[in-house]
Amino acid sequence: MPDPSAIGRLLRSGEPSFSFEFFPPKDAEGEEVLWRSISELEALRPTFVSVTYGAGGGTRERTVAITRRIAHDTSMLPMAHLTCVGHTTEELAAIVDDLRRAGIRNVLALRGDPPGGPGRPWASTPGGLEYASDLVAFLQASGDLSVGVAAFPEGHRDAPNLEHDARVLRAKYDAGAEFAITEMVLRASDYTGLVRRAVDVGADFPIVPGIMPILNLSSMRTMVRLSGREMPAETLARILPLEDDPAALRAEGIRIATELCEQLLEAGAPGLHFYTLNRSKATREIFAALKIPV
Repeated sequence: MPDPSAIGRLLRSGEPSFSFEFFPPKDAEGEEVLWRSISELEALRPTFVSVTYGAGGGTRERTVAITRRIAHDTSMLPMAHLTCVGHTTEELAAIVDDLRRAGIRNVLALRGDPPGGPGRPWASTPGGLEYASDLVAFLQASGDLSVGVAAFPEGHRDAPNLEHDARVLRAKYDAGAEFAITEMVLRASDYTGLVRRAVDVGADFPIVPGIMPILNLSSMRTMVRLSGREMPAETLARILPLEDDPAALRAEGIRIATELCEQLLEAGAPGLHFYTLNRSKATREIFAALKIPV
């Protein structure tokens, strides 16, 4: 079992961090794909890996089980996601106890999407918590967790402006968050703008950019739309001419992601967090292109 190190401390070590994100699969076939990908990506020696949490807490048991297995059966350091949505504080305390018994000491604290999905009105759970900053404070009160939060390069879709979004990030920092991981970055300038805003409001913690290569234009457009954003024009100019050639589009998507990673590291990002979608090939290709030693 790996040492349950604090991710917040690892991100301040000065060494670039490389991490991967997985989600709990829905069936046995997906489970097989997940564990094959985890095995293949373990060889890249990530700083940590994270396991997401379904809307409304629908994957609670599977999230804990997968995170526990990563902790006990691999050399990788796991982090579990946890959301406010659909839980009372008593239920959240029980989940934290489950994680602690599994040896998990790193948690990503999220408000979560509204029950109706992104863009729908937010409704808190009676007896639960309202904001991610409340969840951070709740987790920190347990005393032995390293807690991270989400950050948004172009602002959260529900934020009225970027200044408000920065103040929300500062509230998470004040509550005890030790680091942040962004939703997928579409332009390096969006990430550097976020970092500047965080510095300006005094949120002095590492912010790791999230990476997701374009492998399928339709699915990427859907994910970008759900986050309340638009695909950058310069990216579409490179991708759209290849729309009818899936192999060429995928190769160009890998090149774009690799270039973005290089720009982010040159801009001072403390590392890169890859949204794997439970597949390993694209991440391994980007690693090879970046010539990251393993």
